[in-house]
Amino acid sequence: MTEPTHDEAHGGALGARLNWLRAAVLGANDGIVSTAGLVVGVAGATSDRSALLTAGLAGLLAGSLSMAAGEYVSVSTQRDSEKAALAQEKRELREQPEAELEELTELLEQRGLSRDVALEAAQQLTERDALRAHARVELGIDPDELTNPWHAAWASFLAFTAGALLPLLAIVLPPSGWRVPVTVVSVVGALVLTGWSSARLGAAAPGRAVLRNVGGGLLAMGVTYGVGVLLGAAGV
Repeated sequence: MTEPTHDEAHGGALGARLNWLRAAVLGANDGIVSTAGLVVGVAGATSDRSALLTAGLAGLLAGSLSMAAGEYVSVSTQRDSEKAALAQEKRELREQPEAELEELTELLEQRGLSRDVALEAAQQLTERDALRAHARVELGIDPDELTNPWHAAWASFLAFTAGALLPLLAIVLPPSGWRVPVTVVSVVGALVLTGWSSARLGAAAPGRAVLRNVGGGLLAMGVTYGVGVLLGAAGV
């Protein structure tokens, strides 16, 4: 049996790409909402452009670096777990190959193959590359494509930064009287896009996702703006 020669993504590869895209969309969404809430809150207290720029940049850098660090730690833990599982599987294949062959056969049977076909397939896969076969069928891991914490960290950093730039620019570029309205409209438009994108990537209806996304963003901006107005009025 010849293997396919085209480059279309299948199975785990496609799922991994969708997960990365979903993470990027959610990272951008976090950048939009958190930075918008911050700068709109400051705008409620003061109209000073330098204060708004300082607050927005601080929020952007703090948020993007926090996201990157958190993603690096999380994915590093996942990668360590994958490597430990592969090491254990390699040890079991060396110490009890018959039991591992039977285990692979049963896993293939659970996927719909008959006993005889599953046994033959398990034997052929074991002869070709036993560790790779068990990693993919039993563990759901591709030994050649372990999760990369640096890729995850950079992706989160860039996604959050891209999202945060929109409310930051929207609050500092317009004239004083237009800053908050322009920011709110821009943020709502961006949240519609990220809500629709996340829903489509998850194969869900976009309507509710968009409403939740926009509602959450408006709530965040409304609360922080109200607090900013109160603090500004109090002279804090």
